[in-house]
Amino acid sequence: MKIEEITKNKIIFLDILLIGDEDENMIHKYLNESNLFVLYNENDKPTSICAVIRIDDKTIEIKNLATYPEFRNKGYASMLLEFIFDKYKENYSEIILGTGENENTLSFYKKRGFVETHRIKNFFINNYPNPIFENGKQLIDMIYLKKLIK
Repeated sequence: MKIEEITKNKIIFLDILLIGDEDENMIHKYLNESNLFVLYNENDKPTSICAVIRIDDKTIEIKNLATYPEFRNKGYASMLLEFIFDKYKENYSEIILGTGENENTLSFYKKRGFVETHRIKNFFINNYPNPIFENGKQLIDMIYLKKLIK
């Protein structure tokens, strides 16, 4: 396995980015300013992706973390997260992210040390042109999570 930072032609990973964020316009808002990392499996196939931006001198934010469905539950996203924690811990003390109210997703992050900090009411209704459903439930509020990495 290897993890590579993508610095050019980030848009070629749009298909997997759309797994983590269903609206292409939203992706375009953060993609160019993001540090983009791709995890490749043993067969050199991209499996997971993570887009990270700097918020301030102590905080980075994960804007998108996604894994192709056929590679889920194999530890790839966890490995990529561990890489991100390790890469940024020297210069930043916390990492934040926002996600929808999906118990599987929330459980994934909480198992890795993230805690809920706040919610943005009606975020998905106000910022996305079409309703987004995960596990049969419409996403409404954005839930923010934080993890200390120092």
